[in-house]
Amino acid sequence: MRTKTVLVVDDENLVRWSLRQKLESAGYQVLEADNAASAMAQFQEYMPDLVTLDIRLPDANGLKVLLDMKRQSPALPIIMITAYGAVDDAVKALQIGAYDFLEKPINFERLLHSIENAVETSFLRTEVERSKKEQQETWSIDRIIGQSPAISEVKKLVEKVADSEAITILIQGESGTGKDMVAKALHFQSRRGRQPLMVLNCAAIPEQLLENELFGHERGAFTDAKTMKKGLFELADGGTVFFDEISEMYLNLQAKLLRVLEDQTFRRIGGIKDIKADVRVVCASNKDLEKMAREGSFREDLFYRLSVIPIVLPPLRDRKEDIPVLVEHFISDYNARFKKTIEAITPKAQKILMNYDWPGNVRELRNVIERAVILQDQGVIDVDLLPLRISEFSGEAVDLPGAGLTIPSQGIDLYQVEKELIRQALIKARGNQTQASRLLSISRDTLRYKMKKYNLGKQHELVG
Repeated sequence: MRTKTVLVVDDENLVRWSLRQKLESAGYQVLEADNAASAMAQFQEYMPDLVTLDIRLPDANGLKVLLDMKRQSPALPIIMITAYGAVDDAVKALQIGAYDFLEKPINFERLLHSIENAVETSFLRTEVERSKKEQQETWSIDRIIGQSPAISEVKKLVEKVADSEAITILIQGESGTGKDMVAKALHFQSRRGRQPLMVLNCAAIPEQLLENELFGHERGAFTDAKTMKKGLFELADGGTVFFDEISEMYLNLQAKLLRVLEDQTFRRIGGIKDIKADVRVVCASNKDLEKMAREGSFREDLFYRLSVIPIVLPPLRDRKEDIPVLVEHFISDYNARFKKTIEAITPKAQKILMNYDWPGNVRELRNVIERAVILQDQGVIDVDLLPLRISEFSGEAVDLPGAGLTIPSQGIDLYQVEKELIRQALIKARGNQTQASRLLSISRDTLRYKMKKYNLGKQHELVG
């Protein structure tokens, strides 16, 4: 870990010397300045991790130096030191943004403790900021891959809605179309992006626990409520709550959610005080909520409240022109993750991907490419690396003898038929036992047993 640097600003030589000795013995690198001009010059040149700043300097007031440093580096921890013990100065310093305020003679144990805490706090703040920046880049609208008219319209709408003051947004689309990605883009590209995003899968939590997750509880609200607990709405204040699979939310909780959306208030379980909730609610569903509302399995009033701004994601089969760019994107991602050097996908394999209907949409395509990259170290992805259910869309029939076979009047040798079917499956799979077993709908172990039984392990037995 990099050695932390402390800038000591004080006009007394003895104080600077004493601080240098203590700080260097504690493992810090020390810079010194005896006036405001020197302090600002070293601050701008070296950007220290922390500053100890005397409030009385020969050429300026330490409060002005504090203010100048904070304007240039708001996250920099600065500990003010004075021999005068002026309470007003201490209050002003803390208001400007000083981390701590110590009096002379300096209690070195307290100072070292304060420096240690300040450096750790600064590190954590920096990490939080870095993490938030990474999340904003990771979940940017540009990460919604595609150039087709259908997805281009979605991206424009997401960008516009993210920048708006909309409180409720409904994302609808089949499984695997990217609802989760759109929800995160809506959060991290909005003014709420620096505040919490709380995610809840409504299908994953039992009814008796879901209300507690949403609203929290007061101490003593029920038998096991030993302490107060905040719910998602309280934790997400200023940010976003994302309800995945909102269609699975229980009807009684739908009414309580509607109240939060209408009034922006809620109560913890067992509470008597209304709590304000400044949150954006994003909901996602792969079911037809309007149809569910007509049938009575989803509250009609909640549906209309949620669908003020609907975002409908198109299935992959309706934007197949995006498949090549998605494939290229996934190959690049998995090359980096698995340290592979896959160059591309063959035209034949790509044609198969374009012909397939993708019931699992983009998620299914991503999984197919991940599998292919794992199985291939370099070069190109060809048809043999595609799962059987997809490779069948090549237009080439899986022509195994025995399909539609009828037993002739003179009888048939079942032993020879089974042997021939296994031999042809191995030829079709180019000797790949896993693919051959899938062709025959048997386990790999069963295939190996039968290969041994029919002596099909030799190369001359697999000549087509």
